[in-house]
Amino acid sequence: MLKKMLMCAVLALTAFACTQAPAIEGTWVQPIPGLSSGEMQGITLEKGGKASSVNMATLTYETWSQNGNTLVLTGKSLGNGQTIEVNLQYNIKELTDDTLVLSADGEETQIFTRQK
Repeated sequence: MLKKMLMCAVLALTAFACTQAPAIEGTWVQPIPGLSSGEMQGITLEKGGKASSVNMATLTYETWSQNGNTLVLTGKSLGNGQTIEVNLQYNIKELTDDTLVLSADGEETQIFTRQK
């Protein structure tokens, strides 16, 4: 009986390990709004919390962190002769191997695709 209980526990843990969410690290891109040229913009999230912008000259991401379903991006907004520190918080609505969907209060939902 003890062997059966132990085997059930091992199977349950194995099933749980296989259902964990995909890693958020990677490069996530979306079409640049308003352009029909197919150019993409986005974010690179590296292990260790380093972030960088993809094809966005006026918004430079520097760091990222995740707390549950909240993604926090920090960096700088550059423009009009001034630099402003930014701290952006997004709700992670969906995360799969290929898709990242972010939302924030008062903003349009952002849908990104993982760059291969």
